Amino acid sequence: MRLLFIGDVVGAVGCRFLASKIGGLKEKYKADILVVNGENSATGNGITNVSADMLTRLGADVITTGNHAFKRHEAQTIFDETPHLIRPANFPDEVYGRGYYILDMGRTKIAVINLLGTAFMEPLENPFDCADRILKKIDVPNIFVDFHAEATAEKKAMGYYLNGRVTAVLGTHTHVQTADEAVLSGGTAYITDAGMTGPEESILGVEKSAAITKMRLHIPVRFTEAQTPCFINGAVVDFDEKTGRARGIERVVER
Repeated sequence: MRLLFIGDVVGAVGCRFLASKIGGLKEKYKADILVVNGENSATGNGITNVSADMLTRLGADVITTGNHAFKRHEAQTIFDETPHLIRPANFPDEVYGRGYYILDMGRTKIAVINLLGTAFMEPLENPFDCADRILKKIDVPNIFVDFHAEATAEKKAMGYYLNGRVTAVLGTHTHVQTADEAVLSGGTAYITDAGMTGPEESILGVEKSAAITKMRLHIPVRFTEAQTPCFINGAVVDFDEKTGRARGIERVVER
């Protein structure tokens, strides 16, 4: 089987561009499953009913998020009403939403787990311990982890920590696709960051001059989505659905 993972979709412009390309991408990569990180899919980041519904209509079997999961006031309603939308599992149990989702495809099951890094991020439950806790609870051969983290070292550590225990560890959050895709020794596919889907000539999706002004002058600046040609970043993982071992991983870049 093949799972297509789409890196952080940025705003309405990213959603529209993904809509124009996703049919061809699924056909090109012969994808059986589509997972999309949607934590920035609303204009101004976060996820709304509109952006969640759009990603669902595009065929997303699972929508993952990250540190902006609860940015919008309607977040609880969205998570309550969208079972396949998940938030980082290492938030406290009292927080609404689910940290993983199991997709039943009849012939096999696919689990997608969302975790948030703690290096330079929120002081949440240790993501390594959280991963162990979830893996003890689920009996599914195919397990994909969206590790939404800032630090490259933390992502690499998670990849090796889960090597041989999950099908893939796919990094998100930094919006810059890395060139280190590999199948690790234990059969786990890995990439430090899948990248982003949205305006390519931008600073992580944001209009360039606003981001530069913020960094130069350290004054409050309103960030807006860049209105430049878009690209799609992601990765496709080929795996044996009976054993859960990855056979290959390929970076996706579509302009």
